[in-house]
Amino acid sequence: AATKLASAEKLMYFCTDQLGLEQDFEQKQMPDGKLPVDGFLLCVDVSRGMNRNFDEQLKFVSNLYNQLAKTKKPVVVVLTKCDEGVERYIRDAHAFALGKKNLQVVETSARSNVNVDLAFGTLVQLVDKSRGKAKIIPYFEALKQQSQQIAAAKDKYEWLVSRIVKSHHELWPNVSRKMQPAPEYQDYVYLEGTQKAKKLFLQHVQRLKQEHIERRRKVYLALLPQALDALVPDLDEIDHLSRAKAEKLLEAKPDFLKWFVVLEETPWDATGHVDNVDNERIPFDLLETPAAEQLYEAHLEKLRNERKRAEMRRAFRENLETSPFVTPGKPWEEARSFIMNEDFYLWLEESVYVDIYGKHQKQLIDKAKEDFQELLLEYSELFYELELDAKPSKEKMGVIQEVLGEEQRFKALQKLQAERDALILKHIHFVYHPTKETCPSCAACVDARVEQLLGSRFVRHHRNNPLADSNVDRINLVILGKDGLARELANEIRALCTNDDKYVIEGKMYELALRPIEGNVRLPVNAFQTPTFQPHGCLCLYNSKESLSYVVESIEKSRESTLGRRDGHSAQLPLTLILVNKRGGGDAGGETLQSLIQQGQQIASKLQCVFLDPASAGIGYGRNINEKQIGQVLKGLLDAKRNLNLVVGSTPGQKDASDGADLRVVMCLMCGDPVSADEVLLPILQAQPCRPAPGGGAAVL
Repeated sequence: AATKLASAEKLMYFCTDQLGLEQDFEQKQMPDGKLPVDGFLLCVDVSRGMNRNFDEQLKFVSNLYNQLAKTKKPVVVVLTKCDEGVERYIRDAHAFALGKKNLQVVETSARSNVNVDLAFGTLVQLVDKSRGKAKIIPYFEALKQQSQQIAAAKDKYEWLVSRIVKSHHELWPNVSRKMQPAPEYQDYVYLEGTQKAKKLFLQHVQRLKQEHIERRRKVYLALLPQALDALVPDLDEIDHLSRAKAEKLLEAKPDFLKWFVVLEETPWDATGHVDNVDNERIPFDLLETPAAEQLYEAHLEKLRNERKRAEMRRAFRENLETSPFVTPGKPWEEARSFIMNEDFYLWLEESVYVDIYGKHQKQLIDKAKEDFQELLLEYSELFYELELDAKPSKEKMGVIQEVLGEEQRFKALQKLQAERDALILKHIHFVYHPTKETCPSCAACVDARVEQLLGSRFVRHHRNNPLADSNVDRINLVILGKDGLARELANEIRALCTNDDKYVIEGKMYELALRPIEGNVRLPVNAFQTPTFQPHGCLCLYNSKESLSYVVESIEKSRESTLGRRDGHSAQLPLTLILVNKRGGGDAGGETLQSLIQQGQQIASKLQCVFLDPASAGIGYGRNINEKQIGQVLKGLLDAKRNLNLVVGSTPGQKDASDGADLRVVMCLMCGDPVSADEVLLPILQAQPCRPAPGGGAAVL
């Protein structure tokens, strides 16, 4: 209780841990050895101490206070170790203080750093009355505020660590030096100390390492199904094996080291392999983990399901082959209820069965057509009495169907009547034009096979012949005509073709593609040229003044739409104007044959094209053009195409439509549909012609 102390040349120290280790800390001596005492902190331990009676302690404190009170110096009672305090002890200490005049009590915990500054601050205020009076806060309320302050400082410090530390290889000495200037680091160290700051750093580094390991594990597990598919794709090979034997089997595979790596040390996530990001091979000991075991079981289950699905497909095909309800041409909707059962739906989607059914139907139809062709050959006498143009009347067709109607091979195509009638017409054409091109055996025709055999043994070289190009073996023909004229002629030409739409010109077979047009040629659906159809010529049909006007307007519109194009193909498209029969014959609206011929000749001169009329062809008015005329027209187009190929072939940068020529499309910018109104389209085209987009793409106007 002395108020004047003398302690010359003594060192100041802060805690008992420094005793005996003074040289390890900053050495400060007492000022001059004389130290006046301005106040006292009277400390009372309120924890449950070993072999200590609190009542006796309180009695000692009471006697001590009586001595301190005589000094007339300020006294503050400090309750220590409140973090382990006993409630009764705290209550008794407060009762002791209440019995004294103006004796203040501060509840503290040095371990938790709660109210320690407040205790000294309260005493200072009593010594220096000029200072503001400190508010004394109970321990638990102060502890709550302290915890909130520490939590906020911790959050800021953890944010600082996460911003600076990005790799799990970082070390504390280097990182702490980087963080020392930061206030987040300084505040947290002040509140919690360096060791706790280091502990949070180590936790963050460990978290980064675990995240890195987890990323590597996901990469390996994603690769494992591919490895199993590559090494053990056969169910029979692994279905009966235990896990240990399956792993031995994997190691024995030639490509094992392509997918896996066997590490000298395990587990893999505790070795340097986890940081070798360039080596994506799967650590073999990963197979022992539960996740890898699940993937292996999933691989087995997938192989079992694939086998079951294959069995279902096979069973479905067998069901199709044996079912009497599946006949050529029968739609899936009609056959489904007869051939499907619950097991089929359990394993495969209906679309799979529809695909299998479609392929089976194709086989049935091809076989039925082949059998029907044999039937037609057996009844050849039915076709002997036809006219030379091989066009049977409705009565004759009725007789043919009546005679063949009882035959099973005829009934087999009852759901494909259109194709059956087409086979009859092709057979009739073969009877009157028996060539290898019209042979029902198509490519299997003996004449064609002999030519192929001779051609393979005696190869001819056509170095300078443009027909050697594969494009010359195809003729694309536009047929322009109003009121059904184009469709009728297209059907007649197709009847003269072989089964696979081939046409013979001068002994050589060509693929013939027809595009009948009967509407507004400015609409995309009626355009002469499409991305997949590059015309080589056009047959223009008319049988009246109106149909001739339609031809002229269509040709002019088509030529207008091609102005400015680089290919200029439509502008030089070979045209043939043909006068065909008028329905019902006779004079219609005062139009005589002679007047129609004169009008056609004038238009042909204007359009600079060939004109064919019945008189020049040697046939009577009232009949369409015959096979000879068609052959002449196609030969003329073929010659024109040869000349065009020679010219185009020498022009660099020119492209055919089938080879990706520039497309010019006029479409609505709102909905994307082609513009169909001429009164809207024509002014736009006149104001701004279509231009190809940069890079050869489609130009949108």
